[in-house]
Amino acid sequence: MLAEDAVLLREGLIELLERFGHTTVAAVGDSRDLITAVEEHRPDIVVTDVRMPPDFNDDGLRSAMELRGRYPELAVLVLTQYAATAYACELLQSGEHSHGGLGYLLKDRIGGVAEFLAAVECVATGGTVIDQEVVCQLLRRGQMNEPLGRLTPREREVLGLMAEGKTNAAIAAALNVSHPTVAKNIGSIFMKFGLSEDDGHRRVLAVLTYLRS
Repeated sequence: MLAEDAVLLREGLIELLERFGHTTVAAVGDSRDLITAVEEHRPDIVVTDVRMPPDFNDDGLRSAMELRGRYPELAVLVLTQYAATAYACELLQSGEHSHGGLGYLLKDRIGGVAEFLAAVECVATGGTVIDQEVVCQLLRRGQMNEPLGRLTPREREVLGLMAEGKTNAAIAAALNVSHPTVAKNIGSIFMKFGLSEDDGHRRVLAVLTYLRS
């Protein structure tokens, strides 16, 4: 379901998603209606803006986080014009005890329809996608801090691409390295962050550690 107060954008997203085989069960323009609609329709994924009525602050994000608390399996993709790292951190923190996918994308930086649809499908199936610009801001802010400071430069590159929602194969292609090398780096990241085999969704937990640094 969609939560977007800009009518033309909302209607355009409905048409786009349905053209590629996805059903929009509800579309609302108010954060209060978002909660009501999710309770009624129980969608696989919510695509929402951050700033929405009634207060035009972070109402959409707050409603999405509240819903994540009620329905841990709910996937949430935030689609916004604000590259606010604090919002991205709050969204990821809301997923610590949840199972659904999470995403934070900037409207103006989505390069094409295929990119947007890939993000929706990734988040809907439990993945994590964070816009590259947000990742870069977080990296500049936290690369010398613990626990990020424990990582090698290559491991930080791998973790940044993980935060963008890339698979191991996509990371290998982006860095021009082998799949085993990517797997080794990811294993080292998990170890340095203290994420054991018993930790569910270790990939998400690693990204959350990254965002908090």
